[in-house]
Amino acid sequence: MSDAQQHEQQPKIGPNDILRFLLELFAFVSLGIWGFLAFPLPWPGVLVGIGAPLLAILAWALFVSPKAVFRVDAFGKAIVEIAVFSAAAIGWWTLGQPVVAVIFAVVAAVSGIINGRKELAG
Repeated sequence: MSDAQQHEQQPKIGPNDILRFLLELFAFVSLGIWGFLAFPLPWPGVLVGIGAPLLAILAWALFVSPKAVFRVDAFGKAIVEIAVFSAAAIGWWTLGQPVVAVIFAVVAAVSGIINGRKELAG
């Protein structure tokens, strides 16, 4: 296979793809922070602090990631993405950080709309 053919097969990574990756990481970390701070330690705080991000990572890996186990359409991916990002935003809200929650939710929504339009276009 020539270099030109190999180059064409690799997906292009744009600025929104990098932003989406950072949003994913922020959401997973946010769910962990929420679990540890919103619940009494050691139990159930440790369980929720570890379990919430693991559940979100599992859902993301199964349905949304580029190498997802289950292939779903753009709407199925959007539902999982909205659930994970909304949970993170709600977590910040319940921790008394509405500014972080709103900024994260707005940036995630705009990024999701851009990505959804790109996916549906082709």
